[in-house]
Amino acid sequence: MLTPEDNSLLTAVGPGTPMGNLMRQFWLPALLESEIPGPDCDPIRLRLLGEDLIAFRDTAGRVGVIEPHCAHRCANLFFGRNEEGGLRCIFHGWKYDADGNCLDMPSEPDGGAAIRHQVKLKAYPSTIRGGIVWMYMGPSSVPAEPPEFEFVSLPARQRTAIKRFLECNWAQAVEGGLDSAHISYLHSRTERQARSDSRRDVALNTWNADRHPVFEIKPTRYGMLVGARRSAGENRYYWRITQFLLPFYTMVPPRTESDSSVGAFYWGHAFVPIDDHHCWAWSLSANPWREYSDEELEWNGSRSGFWGPLDENFHALRNKSNDYLIDRQHQRTVSYSGIEGFGDQDACVQESMGPIVNRSREFLGNSDRAIVAFRRQLLALVQSGAALELPKHGSWYSVRSASVILDSAQPFDTGAAALLDAAAREPAK
Repeated sequence: MLTPEDNSLLTAVGPGTPMGNLMRQFWLPALLESEIPGPDCDPIRLRLLGEDLIAFRDTAGRVGVIEPHCAHRCANLFFGRNEEGGLRCIFHGWKYDADGNCLDMPSEPDGGAAIRHQVKLKAYPSTIRGGIVWMYMGPSSVPAEPPEFEFVSLPARQRTAIKRFLECNWAQAVEGGLDSAHISYLHSRTERQARSDSRRDVALNTWNADRHPVFEIKPTRYGMLVGARRSAGENRYYWRITQFLLPFYTMVPPRTESDSSVGAFYWGHAFVPIDDHHCWAWSLSANPWREYSDEELEWNGSRSGFWGPLDENFHALRNKSNDYLIDRQHQRTVSYSGIEGFGDQDACVQESMGPIVNRSREFLGNSDRAIVAFRRQLLALVQSGAALELPKHGSWYSVRSASVILDSAQPFDTGAAALLDAAAREPAK
């Protein structure tokens, strides 16, 4: 469990907070590229790490992310005119470029030529990679590179990205991604349904046969490896190996070793804080070996797919306000939770804890080792200030998760090494 003081240290992400300062030293996924689809498109509101911002794409296609209020009389630039290389306030026509520089003051003599150089809005660097607008909110004195996840360099038909609004703090969502024990319960089927399901594979059999995985944690330069082992017969273990990458990424293991080796896509998640009580849960998928079919693109990357259905603002239609449309009869006969879809099942347990759970009330067990390790790692970074000296190398993120069956004597990190390193492996032709 955590003390209230440590819990606050972990969850508070606004400007000037220790965790907020840590988060600002990394490039963050901010928007889907489709949200600002082309030059001079409509500006969009954006809130990350407790800061309200405006994003727009100028006439040349460059993305700007700037503070939302005009420097003149503080009118909100969301209502501005995106035209001719900048965003113009509708109040008095003051105009700003993607770097926050004031280009024009038509209400002043000579368009403010004598004074407009004194005016600059806060602006954050941004770049578009892998269908995502990435943003850096930290100091320029801290070296940071955008993460070189494998999916960002793949062609558009071999990757997907979608996000979902969650009504809880970012840490609760990350911890759900690190918890391999819950798949044997939350995402499982009832015993009656499992017995009648002839299509169950080795992974599903193992999840249900061994419901108390043993966790091993291996620190890495970018975060940690979480190995959850289950019995897979005499002197063999089935391992689900989850990657945790600073500051809030998890990679979901494929079901089987064959899925890890060739032909199947894999997932990752990012849990980006909006503020202390809300976050964006990103779902990112990649298939390094082949293009997705139209159906796979729809399932993995649309509002109606795996994390859907979502509305136009990426809010789930099955949500806290309607009890996630839980079906009690379904719960008795088909699914363990009675809630449809892995995404809604995860959201239910994460959001139902409250926006910030009182972790001093928890009673943790052996299956929570990854949760404990995550909290200790993040708290150590913010308490020691070591994160200020932590290099942010983009290449560190070129990794994969994996599932594998190994001899019981073989360490999971070395036994699965060939499956975990994306940079060392060429995609199949």
